[in-house]
Amino acid sequence: MRILILSDIHANSTALEAALSVTEGRWERAVCLGDVVGYGPDPNEVIDRIRGLQAATIRGNHDKAACGIADAEDFNPVARAAAAWTQEHLRADNLSFLQQLPQGPLTIDGLVLVHGALHDEDEYVFAPAQALDGLLESPAAVTFFGHTHFQGGFSFRDNKLEVIQLRPEPGANFAALRIEPNIRYLLNPGSIGQPRDGDPRAAFAIADMALAVVEFWRVPYDVESVQLRMERAGLPEPLILRLAFGR
Repeated sequence: MRILILSDIHANSTALEAALSVTEGRWERAVCLGDVVGYGPDPNEVIDRIRGLQAATIRGNHDKAACGIADAEDFNPVARAAAAWTQEHLRADNLSFLQQLPQGPLTIDGLVLVHGALHDEDEYVFAPAQALDGLLESPAAVTFFGHTHFQGGFSFRDNKLEVIQLRPEPGANFAALRIEPNIRYLLNPGSIGQPRDGDPRAAFAIADMALAVVEFWRVPYDVESVQLRMERAGLPEPLILRLAFGR
């Protein structure tokens, strides 16, 4: 089964629709690693789309803050303002959807899904040392995580831990990673709605475990239209500006 792996959509429906359009017919099931909302101007539209896809979804920290099951006290002022705006604009049914999202880890078709780290959904995994516990202790050889907005990940074999950084070749939409036997992987599909790895294109992955391949995708979208909606909504300017730079 080919699985579309989304993460950190952050209420950016334009980026999500661009990803879904270019991959139509290329996957059979969708999953989401959390942070469906937060930052962006389209929380209801994105939740409606995820619900329509019947995507297996786990919660992220922005989902928790937006639906009131966690506070945003540890957010920076910009993120806190966006969380408050989101909570004010969510429809009741979508608020309930977020409140009912399960906490990771979640196992789907042999893949383990987490938002942050295996044992802490709110922990950021940026460095190899932070990835080691998840690589060693996950019940599956391949675990997907989000939260950092950095596409790539880590692998471990024979006491050797390596960083995975893939970018599509010029003119290509994705770069393929071959999943090798006896190697454990901790992979991040990147962020659909707010990449922070220096590439503003929407980032996501498609996993085909029957063929032992993970495709890391990047897709351009109309950033300016999203920025305009954010301006009209009164969302914080730093969030608007950073979309164009992928930072």
